[in-house]
Amino acid sequence: MHMLEKVVEIVKQASALMDADHFDIMEKGSIENIVTSSDLAVQHYLTERLSELLPGCGFFCEEEDLQSSQEEFVWIIDPIDGTANFSRHIDHCCISVALARCGVLQLGVVWSPWRNELYTAELGKGAMLNGRPIQVSPRSFEQGLFCTAMSTYRKEWAKSCSDIIYEVYMQSNDTRRFGSAAIELCMMAAGFIELYFEMRLQPWDYSAAMLILSEAGGCVLSFDGQAPSLNRQSLVIAANSEASAKRILEIVRKHLRELPY
Repeated sequence: MHMLEKVVEIVKQASALMDADHFDIMEKGSIENIVTSSDLAVQHYLTERLSELLPGCGFFCEEEDLQSSQEEFVWIIDPIDGTANFSRHIDHCCISVALARCGVLQLGVVWSPWRNELYTAELGKGAMLNGRPIQVSPRSFEQGLFCTAMSTYRKEWAKSCSDIIYEVYMQSNDTRRFGSAAIELCMMAAGFIELYFEMRLQPWDYSAAMLILSEAGGCVLSFDGQAPSLNRQSLVIAANSEASAKRILEIVRKHLRELPY
């Protein structure tokens, strides 16, 4: 069985642990930032099975500070992206798994079991939704739907976010907020949305979806105009074209002289 197929099988098996009717909720420093017992169960399963698949690999995961990223192969995992949605039975939540080799993304899997949507990509081989090739839309910036958020975990940054969001909104079609960065970036890969901005995300939020989006023809940038980091927090801009991504970046830099972190 091919590596990607093995990872998909493991991820789908792990999703059986996303029990929407039986879970505990814990806070991670604030009332907005939560983790559930399902997050922990999924992560434990994934790390155990993926370690068997690639012995000696490293992990960079959201829960329990599991961050060992010096190995040649590193799995970057969000056991449930959109935990707040999951905890409220909102179906925009997913498992996100990426594999990097020497700092270069090799494959990405985003599985949203409640929506029955499987996004996958391998470096240089294109992106898929439920086994069918996908690509970004050809829509212009002005026609674009804009996904974003208001820095939920650091509300002191909300004014800067609001200023950026307002300017992009006034130049584009409309805004959306689905509550899962991985799903939103994958929706862009499939041609449903065109523009994206978040002030701060972690690598597990975007790594798998970033590869999927890139393989579908999209562009992902950080504040420095380069790709977001695979081992530290990052501002994330994405668009269906490089020109649109750079246009968002210009707006961001107009309102932010430097990152607030």
